[in-house]
Amino acid sequence: MQLTDRTALITGAAGGIGRAIAERYAREGARVAIADLNLDAAEAVVRAIREQGGKAMAVAMDVTDEAAVEAGVTRVVQEWGRLDIAIANAGIQHIEPLHTLSFADWRKVVSVHLDGAFLLTSAALRQMYQQQSGGCLLYMGSVHSKLASPLKAPYVAAKHALLGLCRTVAKEGAAHRVRTNVICPGFVRTPLVDKQIPEQAAALGISEEAVIRDVMLKDTVDREFTTLDDIAEVALHLAAFPTAALTGQSIVASHGWYMQ
Repeated sequence: MQLTDRTALITGAAGGIGRAIAERYAREGARVAIADLNLDAAEAVVRAIREQGGKAMAVAMDVTDEAAVEAGVTRVVQEWGRLDIAIANAGIQHIEPLHTLSFADWRKVVSVHLDGAFLLTSAALRQMYQQQSGGCLLYMGSVHSKLASPLKAPYVAAKHALLGLCRTVAKEGAAHRVRTNVICPGFVRTPLVDKQIPEQAAALGISEEAVIRDVMLKDTVDREFTTLDDIAEVALHLAAFPTAALTGQSIVASHGWYMQ
């Protein structure tokens, strides 16, 4: 399943899930723009992709800054002439109960996940509509797009909201042959998740081992983390899917933690 000659822009792609998707897309022939707040880290990913024979470029992007998102999309189009795939993957987490959560911390998480997804959507759609050749928008949701967990209110709220954004894009984008879906991973051992383990242990008064066993993986069918490769494979299939038979959907990859 190849993406030959397609151009993809992935936010938050300097590490974790975003990097795994970028590397997989490059192996399948796509030109990949690594958009990240950390330009040095993005350039390191670009070097790694190029060393494997892939095509990539780094883009400095704060997804909460409208001008930065617009400039990033414009730069990709100037370099490669088009934008076929855009993935809103940038994310952060904040662990705290609602009754002590500040509005500033709420806004910070929601702004990255939801406002960032909107800004990328707006810029990408204008380019895809202008191209008149269709396109694919993917959003990195979570099992928390379906379920709630304690201590993660802004993250859960934003991930739920991505479902509504995706479904609206599916309706509006259909006339322009733009497809869109949400990927909903279970727990993946990324730096974001690794950071949560001691935070949840402290907040819940339990060991880090108990957080993994009794919080993160307790409802999976095999007590296994979802892998980076798992999510990259899902993202590849969704990007390469040929028709609008698969649009406006949420695809859960969670070792059975959540079953639709």
